Amino acid sequence: MFRERWLLWAKYSASSVISTAVSQVAFAICYWFGLLPLLATVIAWVAGGIPNYVLSRRWAWGRRGQMLPYAIIVVGNAAIAALVTSLTDHAAQAWIDSRFWQTMVVSGSYFATFAALFVVKFWLFDRWVFADPAPARTPVAS
Repeated sequence: MFRERWLLWAKYSASSVISTAVSQVAFAICYWFGLLPLLATVIAWVAGGIPNYVLSRRWAWGRRGQMLPYAIIVVGNAAIAALVTSLTDHAAQAWIDSRFWQTMVVSGSYFATFAALFVVKFWLFDRWVFADPAPARTPVAS
């Protein structure tokens, strides 16, 4: 059992690294070219969300997940990231003159949001989205 859980964690982590890299690059490019943090977050979220779901579903858990809970979790994560990056952008615009360093700081806040929620997402995916279906109950004869 421990080996299976460890392998699941490793696969989830690897799929998250891949999707985070795609998402992070998309965010940094969008923000660098002047998109508002909210729009950059949405574009980056879509860019990383597609490989994340496919890899999580097919490779990590090896089964279809429930779409509504998945959507709630990832949209919630994106909303938190949008809020954090918008607040960070506001502060960076006031305190940092260099566009390069503004991009680094705001992109770092985008990454930090997803990193902070990494374990929570694993738990929610494992217990809610990709959970083993409950065994059918057999009626008890009286």
